[in-house]
This record gives sequence, C-alpha cells and structure tokens, in this order.
Amino acid sequence: MVPPSDRPWLSKYAKGVPAEIAQPAQPVYGVLEQAAELYPNRAAIEFMGRRTSYLELLDQVSRAAQMLHSHGVGKGSIVAIALPNCPQHVVAFYAAMRLGAIVAEHNPTYTLVQLAHQLADCGAEYLIAWDKTLRDTPEVTARLKAVFSVDMTAALPASKRFALRLPLPKTRALRDDMTVVGAFAVPAAATLFSWEIATKNAAPLDRSVPGPDLDDIALLQYTGGTTGVPKGAIITHSNLVSNAVQSVAWVVGIRPGDETFYAALPFFHAFGLNLCLMIPPLVGGTVVIFPKFSVDMVLAAHKHTPATLFAGVPPMFDRLERAASERGESLRGIRHSICGAMAVEPAVAERWEAATGGILVAGYGLTEASPIVGGNPTSADRRHDCIGLPYPSTEARIVDPEDIDRDLPYGEPGELLVRGPQVFAGYWNSPEETAAVLTPDGWLRTGDLVVMEPDGFMRLVDRIKEVIVTGGHNVYPSQIEKELLLMPESLDVTVVGVPGGDLGEWVAAAVVLAPGAKLELEQVAEWCCQRLARYAIPRELFVVQDLPRSLIGKALRRLVRKQIIDDAAIQQLPNPIPETASIPTAQ
Repeated sequence: MVPPSDRPWLSKYAKGVPAEIAQPAQPVYGVLEQAAELYPNRAAIEFMGRRTSYLELLDQVSRAAQMLHSHGVGKGSIVAIALPNCPQHVVAFYAAMRLGAIVAEHNPTYTLVQLAHQLADCGAEYLIAWDKTLRDTPEVTARLKAVFSVDMTAALPASKRFALRLPLPKTRALRDDMTVVGAFAVPAAATLFSWEIATKNAAPLDRSVPGPDLDDIALLQYTGGTTGVPKGAIITHSNLVSNAVQSVAWVVGIRPGDETFYAALPFFHAFGLNLCLMIPPLVGGTVVIFPKFSVDMVLAAHKHTPATLFAGVPPMFDRLERAASERGESLRGIRHSICGAMAVEPAVAERWEAATGGILVAGYGLTEASPIVGGNPTSADRRHDCIGLPYPSTEARIVDPEDIDRDLPYGEPGELLVRGPQVFAGYWNSPEETAAVLTPDGWLRTGDLVVMEPDGFMRLVDRIKEVIVTGGHNVYPSQIEKELLLMPESLDVTVVGVPGGDLGEWVAAAVVLAPGAKLELEQVAEWCCQRLARYAIPRELFVVQDLPRSLIGKALRRLVRKQIIDDAAIQQLPNPIPETASIPTAQ
C-alpha cells in the first residue's frame, strides 16, 4: 500500500535536493524586484538581439504598472493577456502582478469564438493583446474598460526595425508575421502599449500603491481539465512562487547569475510560464525569447547566446537534434533540459544528451498544479520511461478511481492524487467542477492513471477518461499508439474507443500514413497480434490526412472519437486551435 505519510521517492532524490521547501516570502512581483537588486546589470531578457537588464526591466514594469493603474487597474482587477512571446508580454505580466491584478492568459491565435468565451468567462475588464489578435476581434473587446495594443516589432533592435521597412520579400514576410501592416479594425480607444512605456508619459509607479498578498489570486490559467470544456484554474501568488522554488531546488547544479534559458515554449501556457517567466528571475537567469518555436531561430541563437537550460516538448528536442546533426551545428553547452507534456522516446533523449553533453529529464504536471507535480531526478538515476518522482513538499497517492479512500499497491495502475503548495485553489466560478477534482483536505485528483514503483518512480499509463473498456477489459490507447507508431507505414496515430455493441466499445485507430505507404486493417492486426493482447487489437482503421493534436503534442482523442462517430467515412480530421493554451505553429 502507499499511505500518504510514506514517501519512498525521497531516497531517489538527486544529492542536494531537499525534502521540503520553505514557504514563499514574497508574491510574484517580489521575485523580479529581488532579481533586480541582486543582478541589476545582468541581462534579464534578450529578444532578436536586443538585451534588457534586470534593472531596466524593473523600470519598464514600474512604468507599465503606472500606465495600467491610471486606467483603473488595481488589486483584484482582471487583466487578460493575449500575446505571443515578446518583451511586452514579460512587462505586462509583471506589471499586473505588481498591482495585485488577476492575469488571465489566452492564446493570441484563438478564434473569435474561443477568445470571446474565455474573456466573458473570466469577466475580463482589461485586455493587453497582440495587434494581430485585435484586428479580428473588435466586437469582443467593445465592452472592456480599456484595451492595449502591442506591436511586437517595437521591441526589436533599432537596426532590425529599420530593416523591416525594406521592400524585400524576406523582411516583408517577417514584418507580416509579427505585426499588422496597414489599416485594420481595432477598438478606437485602444492604447499602444509599447509607446506608453517607451515615453516618459508613463512615470514609475508610486511605491505607496498597494500590491498583492501571497494568498491572493495571481492567475487564471485556462485548461480543458478532465472534461475538455475550458475552465479557468485559479492559481495564487503562493502557488506560482512555490512551484518555481520547487523547480529550482530540483535542478542540481543550477548557477545563480549564470544561466541562459530559451523561451521556445509559450508564456501563455502553464509550462512555459513556469519555466520561462517565473524561474529565471529566481536565479538571475537570462531569457532568450522566441516569438514562436523555430528550429532555424533556436540554432542561430545558440551560436551567439548559447542556452544552458532548455525546456520543451519531445518534438522540439527531436527536430533540433536532427537539424543540428544534419547541418553540422553544435548544441553543446545545454546542461539541463526539461521535457514535458508527453512522453519522450528514450532514443530521442539519448541522442539529445549525446549532442548537448548535458542531461534531459522528463517531468509531469497539469495546469491545476501550477503546473509541475514532479520529474525525473537530474542525476544518473533518471529514467526516460518514467514521469519521475514527486517534487519536494509534494505528497502523492495511487488510489482506486472508484474509491479514492482506497490506496492501491505498488505496481498497480490507479488514479494519481497529489497534495502540495503548488495545488490550485479551484476553478473560476465552477464550484461543482472544483469539488469533483479537489478534496476538502487538499488532494488534487489528476484524472491520470499512474503506476508507482516501490522506490517512488511513477509511470503514466493513460487518462482515466480515455481508457477503452472492451468486453470487460481495460485498454490503454497510449500503449496501442506506441506499438502502431513503430509500423513503417505510420507517421502519426491516435487510438480511441467507439461504440461496439455487446463489447461496450472496441478499439479504432486513426493513422496518418508515411509518404507513399498503404495500410490495411489486416496488416495492423498482424502487427499487433505479437505485441498486444487480443482484445486490444484495433477493430477499425481510418486512414487520415491529419490528426488533431494540441500544439504541445497531446492527442485530442475526444475530437477524433467524435469525428469517427459522426462520420464513418472520415477522410481527414481537422486540427483546430486547441481549447487549451498551446504553442504557436512551428516553422
């Protein structure tokens, strides 16, 4: 059994990692303020070659806070941010944090309907948005108290801003990618965010203006949760700072004042926000900001400002290593790499570690845990086939999903429950949804089926809601997908359960074929019969052109299942902008 008081994983912690972390002493803004005091001249951010020191960044944040304050933003105000990765995003986030406002992060590439739903759901009063986002949503923003427009090119070095004016196809393409060119429909009263900060019209904020308390709400982070319906996860200042402190404690050998982080993950996603917005100021790190993930941009940046810590998802590591190898370029110097969102193939991890000379560790988390629950130790004990160990100050239990008071033995799959300082306060305006996942004594139901080994290492089996029950047997889609992806004919695979008469459900596989390949159901059955239980072999096969995935790589199985049921003659499954925040389309 795994009683709550038993923490076998502590013996597997890397040397120097504490069992507990201290309670945060300051809210989010205090972390930046402290960094400016300890590392005033250290570059806080770098964007397309332009560097901003911690002291300069703090000044910009103070002026932005004053600008927002002059428009009525204060403690408890809800400020929506819909921006790609850019310096203005960093400034806007910390300015709102200084005032004690509640930030609601949104994907800037959302459709009108998606953005309208989330702005209405959170009750946003103010919006700081990319000018390209505002171009398409004037009617959505009409009811807000104030709207601030961001032109990303304003944060570029002067030479690059000038170059964007040149009548060359390459510069025109870059300019069109970063900002709106020519007349466009935005709210008439929209304020140009960058201009206000750059001029002296926005004085620094008076220090007497009150800020937040540790237990105040800092962030509403939208997530599909266990139902797929977007909900705002309530994250406090204490949650955010605690999780950042846990992460810093986890990475053995991190060097204060001498680390360079690459922000290739989006700030508006919980993973990117933690790794690229919260953690760097804690250690005086420089953040190299990428407006979107691009292999070319990352490899070019590594030549002049080498990364020492890189956070990403498996496809990023795979593509970067392959491109660097093909081009004869170096990835050396990346000492620590953090992988999340989905399992990393051991072969990819091994290639990456060989190329960088550093280590890659997989972690596990969810938005409701701010977002990191734990990860593999940054030591020789790391296991690429596991999601790792619970973080310091984090408790974990594996329980019967039908009776969460019953703990399960080691080695038996059950629902993972966690409790710790990073666990969220509930869903915004959704008491029933909150009660379904958060117990009165603080345990968070993750909705994930996990196996815990006797030494505390955890392996993710699948999402509980996505387990296929066929003929009384539990079938885990991810295990079938793993085997089908080994077929030379398959490029991408999603497995779902569909109505199967007396069997309850049966297994259906939607497959994207490799170029020139052909595939029949009989081939799939023959391949699987040596690798899977008979009841787990797909009974239906759908060859498709594309599969819906979130842009951090997670299979959107509910969309595949719906499409299969709605249209048995499916030829292509759409890949819409996902309901949860995700990475802008990679080049």
